Amino acid sequence: MEKEISLVGKIGSMALIRRGDSDIDYNIFSRIGAELRPGMVWVSSGAVEIGRIDYIKRAGRELSGEADEIKTDYSAQGQAILMENYRRFVRPEYSVRQFLVEHTHFNSRLTREYIRQALLRCAAQGAVPIVNYNDTVSFEEHRKMELMQLRDKTQDVVECVDNDETAAVIAQLVGAKTLLILTSADGIYADPKDPKTLVREVTAADGEEMERKIRELQAHCVGASRAGANGAKAKLEYILPCARAGMTVVIGNARWRISELLSGVAPSTRFMLK
Repeated sequence: MEKEISLVGKIGSMALIRRGDSDIDYNIFSRIGAELRPGMVWVSSGAVEIGRIDYIKRAGRELSGEADEIKTDYSAQGQAILMENYRRFVRPEYSVRQFLVEHTHFNSRLTREYIRQALLRCAAQGAVPIVNYNDTVSFEEHRKMELMQLRDKTQDVVECVDNDETAAVIAQLVGAKTLLILTSADGIYADPKDPKTLVREVTAADGEEMERKIRELQAHCVGASRAGANGAKAKLEYILPCARAGMTVVIGNARWRISELLSGVAPSTRFMLK
């Protein structure tokens, strides 16, 4: 029997790292794991960065060579550590299941439905799915070729270049009530240089008004948390279909508990139709 998905959440790589110590932030894993429940889908970046940190600790140096190969090797090393930490902190009575996805999976109707059914079974079977893009077997040149071929057939193509997009696509796929994007900022700012300009709430009467308001916010967005990240502007682009369709979307800082962000106790940016 299918159960509803109450939440699809996503956390970025840099929110899982203590940058000053070049180490994993186990407090973040502990805080998130304690709140994850069946009926939630958790999209987690971090495999590449965690793999890089682990390799440096063991070898005393970074890898050198082709960028795609380094990303693959770090991802393969970090993925096991990522899952180990979620399993360590998710309540023991819940199963933890790993889903490694690629853009091709969401551009195939049959595969997309297969993933949907598997995620819904997690909710019914007392399991928490942890989803990540499968960087281990995906390299840039091949991905671009696949996407080009897909665009020759249709304009509606899922790229999954960022796990923000992956989370938004999954939220739509499973009909989640809420999409939560955790990052290293408190939300979206009207002026990125002024923390006092945090946009607390974006409400609209319908999808068209919501899109207009999100486009206005995008005009103010600059910068990203790390090299290769797409920043707040891209986040808003990815969450737009969810917010426009009436899903509640929350963007907030990973230092807060999930429950604090969902309840509005913690500062965040919330998108809702009235």
